[in-house]
Amino acid sequence: MKGWLCTLLLLETFVFVVQQQIDGGLSENEISQQISNENRRQNPPQTDSLRDEASPDRQQYCHLSFSDIHTALRELTATVTEQKAEIRALETRLKEQETVFLEELNKKNDALETRLREQQTFILEELNKKSDEISNFTQSQVEELRKENRDREIAFSASLMQSNSGYVGPFTTEITLTYRNIFTNIGNAYNPITGVFTAPLKGVYRFTISVYGHGNPTNPSSISIMKNGVKVVMAHAYQNHGRENSSNGVVLILEVGDVVYVRLWANRRLYDTDNNHNTFSGYLLFPLRA
Repeated sequence: MKGWLCTLLLLETFVFVVQQQIDGGLSENEISQQISNENRRQNPPQTDSLRDEASPDRQQYCHLSFSDIHTALRELTATVTEQKAEIRALETRLKEQETVFLEELNKKNDALETRLREQQTFILEELNKKSDEISNFTQSQVEELRKENRDREIAFSASLMQSNSGYVGPFTTEITLTYRNIFTNIGNAYNPITGVFTAPLKGVYRFTISVYGHGNPTNPSSISIMKNGVKVVMAHAYQNHGRENSSNGVVLILEVGDVVYVRLWANRRLYDTDNNHNTFSGYLLFPLRA
């Protein structure tokens, strides 16, 4: 029974010492001192009679158990100390690796931010360039459209006489009438000297004519709109006496350089005054693609 008690006391001391080694760390001498103190606490000095009564076998058993446990405790203490050193080394290594990882991560973040800023700067510069190109292109388009619109501004209107009044005709052959009193000549496509309109661009045009005269049996008022020498439409007025008038109009598709003019028939006559009865007008409705 006393041998078991010795063993239990040694085990209790062993657990206590291991806990102290793990928590704060004890040296080997401190461990031995702790075991001796615990042994004395649990086994106070005995009288000579009690020592004599103790069985030699049990004393040897207790002594051997303590020796074995003490040896095991030394080995375990050394193992725990070594493991603690390894744990500290591992913690130090982990901290170093964490520091290196954080440094690398910060470097990568800095590089990424720099790259993003460079890309943003590049994109903004490209957008500004495109914006300038679009602005310049738009201005160019506007100027081109203005030019096209100026080219499309084609219209004219004129009457026969610039002043006074009188007759035109009759003649033995057809003649081209020259409308000299210009009201409008936008684009200068009509020539008041020749009486000919020349198409400056391909498109759809409208032309109108009006005639006025004094009726008599032999000289009615008759004129025609001509296109490139071909009669297109006519305006004719006839009566024995009194004033006579007529008008007509046509829409023509003209190529660049086509000509349109008005012809007075042979043996016909017109009468005009400051009231401008006889007129020739034309204008571009819309251009056509060449």
